Amino acid sequence: MTAVVEKVIRESDLGLNPASLGEQIRVPMPALTEERRKDLVKVVRKEAEAAKVAIRNIRRDSNTELKNLLKDKAISEDDERRSQDEVQKTTDKYIAEVDVALVSKEKDLLDV
Repeated sequence: MTAVVEKVIRESDLGLNPASLGEQIRVPMPALTEERRKDLVKVVRKEAEAAKVAIRNIRRDSNTELKNLLKDKAISEDDERRSQDEVQKTTDKYIAEVDVALVSKEKDLLDV
């Protein structure tokens, strides 16, 4: 299992170079220079964007399901409209939470 863990750490975008010693894996952490901090901010932004895309995909799937329910006459048009509005509000809420977490993490990384 250590070989798999070592490989995953090496292939991550974190720029870490693990070394396995039997059942132990040592991961030397590079010094946090300004350049390294900026690289980590890029990684954080990439992960935040991936989270936003995942949230939007869930919204799309929910809206598709609502349209199918309307088509099958399981819900009325008013119910579909209200549900879509609720899905959009929920989507906006969680995207805002991702944005707040992103700003906080960027601040943490760039503080010396």
